[in-house]
Amino acid sequence: MQKTLDMKINTLKKIVMKKSNVISAILVLVLSFFMFSCEDNFEKNQEQSILPQSFKVDIPDAISHNSSAAKNYAVRSATVDTLQGNNIYEHLNTFIWIGEEAAEIVEGIILTISVYGINKPMSLSYTSDEDARVKNLVVKDEVLFETILWDHELTITDAMSESNSDGGVAIQVFWDENRGDGIKGVAILKPYNINRDDELDSGDAIFRIDYSELGENGYDAQMIVQIVGLPVEDPLVNPYSVSALKMFAGKKGDIVDVFGNTNHPNAKFFNGDVGFNWAFVASGDENTDVAVAEVGLPPSTLDATSRTVLLEQYSIKQVFTNQIYSVWPTIDKETVDAYLFNTGAPGFFNTDGFIQGEVSPGSEFDEVEGRILELTPYNPKEISELSISFK
Repeated sequence: MQKTLDMKINTLKKIVMKKSNVISAILVLVLSFFMFSCEDNFEKNQEQSILPQSFKVDIPDAISHNSSAAKNYAVRSATVDTLQGNNIYEHLNTFIWIGEEAAEIVEGIILTISVYGINKPMSLSYTSDEDARVKNLVVKDEVLFETILWDHELTITDAMSESNSDGGVAIQVFWDENRGDGIKGVAILKPYNINRDDELDSGDAIFRIDYSELGENGYDAQMIVQIVGLPVEDPLVNPYSVSALKMFAGKKGDIVDVFGNTNHPNAKFFNGDVGFNWAFVASGDENTDVAVAEVGLPPSTLDATSRTVLLEQYSIKQVFTNQIYSVWPTIDKETVDAYLFNTGAPGFFNTDGFIQGEVSPGSEFDEVEGRILELTPYNPKEISELSISFK
């Protein structure tokens, strides 16, 4: 029994690290869009552009980085073999990083387009340097999208794909001009229509960023990042592959609050149950580079919105404890507690990553620890059924 549990946990540690590979590759793919060619006579003048100059919320490194290495004295000095907290909580950092990178890429594309002096309704065509395909760019004023009348709309399509069901749309941006109170807009991106030459099968992947600086919910700036259609890997190779993500990030001064979910339709842990959300809340301080997070593992099909259900009933420690006892009902409590030592909520982070679980390392975490109590992830069922559409 002990050997079997060791094998289960070691397998979980190794295989879960593969989950972000496909997503990272998709994000790298769209970077190729940053340098596209336009007609030589099209004036480059970013200052005159009506495109927004910002479109994302920066998230503190303590809770947003792509790292599999934990630098944690508490974990390294443990005298028992534990299911180390960093093997659970570090994945949260990666998921948040994925959302932030998606927003950064969308913002980068918008800024790249802005250097071409887009300051009025217009249309033009150019040949992409990456896939050598013709792309069409159209800018319109006063466009209705999702019951909102936006000041402007920019759409870029892959010309040869405009008869397809998705209209060949590579990116759509809807936004209102900054009239002194900040920018508000929506950007939707489909990597497949940006670059067809990449071998990655990302045909159905779509990103959406909703961004606002208008003070909703008491934040100076906020964004909602959504990603759907990610290619799910063979569950025999990587059962933790991500199919969808939805994440909110709001910034007030030096504090950034984050909450959201990722859906893992093939995920399983100890007892064979399949399909889980990674439901999370987090808060970080850019000034002190500390952060606190709480993670739940509700079933993908769970239709619930209660924080108590999502983060307490389905906390990492509770889910793993229940599953371990369901498989090994006679295992002693001391062994289970030793394995799950660092899975307790919340998790504490600094710029080196996960520090420890459940017990605060110091008073510098007090403010952000208190903030996460007011945050709740999204409904898991809604994330598993999430969809994104162009206009």
